[in-house]
Amino acid sequence: MRTCGRREHSWGEEICRAILSHADYANVARETPLEKTLYAVDELSSFVIAVALVRPTKSIHDVDVAAVKKKMKDKAFARAVNRDDIVRGAAELGMPFDDVIAEVINALKSDADRLGLVGTA
Repeated sequence: MRTCGRREHSWGEEICRAILSHADYANVARETPLEKTLYAVDELSSFVIAVALVRPTKSIHDVDVAAVKKKMKDKAFARAVNRDDIVRGAAELGMPFDDVIAEVINALKSDADRLGLVGTA
């Protein structure tokens, strides 16, 4: 197995494997809940943040599932984000897509101050 380059920081094998498995090009199968979750939320969290930042208030508190799904249909919006990876991640978790989006939004809301997503409300 390839190394993740962080073992010198005392990151355990579980974390290193999760990091490797979330990138398809590393050819490490996603097996554990941690690995599947990291894959599911990596691209999605970036996308949700982008949705928040184009809101007039620039606040995660003004983002909902419908807004994220609408922006996913706009291929020009955040075009570097792979929508197929987002959908596949939710499927690998075995969760409804809307639930995964809602969980990511809630997680980002809980850390909005630190992430600079409180907005200008």
